[in-house]
Amino acid sequence: MSFFPCFLSVVFVVRNQSNELDKILKDAEAVIASIVSCYELIVVDNASEDDSISKLKQLTGENGLANIQVYALTKEVDSDTASWVGLENALGDFVAVIDPLADDIGFIPKMLNLAVGGADVVFANNECKPAQSFAYKSACIAFHGLYNAFSGVHLAKDAPQYRMLSKRVINFILQHPQPAVRYRHLPATGGFSRAHLTYSTQPKAARPKRLGESIDRGVRLLVSTTRTPMRLVTYLSMFGAVANLLYSIYVVAIGIFKSDVAPGWISVSLQQSGMFFLISLVLLVLGEYILHMASISNEGPSYHVAQEFTSARMTRLEKLNIEEAIKSLPTDGTPRERLS
Repeated sequence: MSFFPCFLSVVFVVRNQSNELDKILKDAEAVIASIVSCYELIVVDNASEDDSISKLKQLTGENGLANIQVYALTKEVDSDTASWVGLENALGDFVAVIDPLADDIGFIPKMLNLAVGGADVVFANNECKPAQSFAYKSACIAFHGLYNAFSGVHLAKDAPQYRMLSKRVINFILQHPQPAVRYRHLPATGGFSRAHLTYSTQPKAARPKRLGESIDRGVRLLVSTTRTPMRLVTYLSMFGAVANLLYSIYVVAIGIFKSDVAPGWISVSLQQSGMFFLISLVLLVLGEYILHMASISNEGPSYHVAQEFTSARMTRLEKLNIEEAIKSLPTDGTPRERLS
């Protein structure tokens, strides 16, 4: 197996998985410790209701595992937001995001090989999908088709959640408003060098997903990451304004060239078309204003970390902004230390 002289961070998002935490982290340590010079395992607990926090405190104790960083959230958030909690706090040169229920940790070496070779983003797609209800599958197909039509990116195929990002990609995402929302699609659209891998591993279990929350998340992703839905509204408003203006011209022409017109038809038609023209014009201006404000707005944080604790035993090197002290000899021959 290849060895890579780099710092690797691996982010796990867990919820109510206290019985599997020990195996998940030990398997990750067995795979990662032998292939990189430095690593950290970042666990984001998505507001677990079992004894996951107690288990994680044991695993980060004196007799626990090394290089574990834990972030426990106060409330449950969507998987993308929870993943971003780990990503923005990662110290590694490369950061992998893994769903321990659906993704194969053993695939990390192949992804890292491509990342070290120059790919800023490495996506891995598991061809074996967890079982979901017919309604959920139908909603996913509809959403991905719509998002692909609007933005040109099929999230399930072009930007799966199992990914490895270089530090420069994370810094790029940080420059955008709402990075927790934009994290999902920006690596696939930001112009970075990308690599796509596929593998086939049966998922350990299907994480329960609620259709209503998924629809809400999909709509939020659509309106926050692409202008197309709002742009469609402005196009419809423009079409309505033009159509009513043309209809007003048609009504005036009928009044000029036709003599057998029903009494009151011209005035009523002009009144209605004029009102709808003004309404369409107002909607057009409002739509463009909303698009402009959305492009420059920046909301507050969408999560809050309740607890943060680190392994008592650390084997990874500290990433500190200090300069090493080296020795030099002055003219009198007496050794002294200086900073370089």
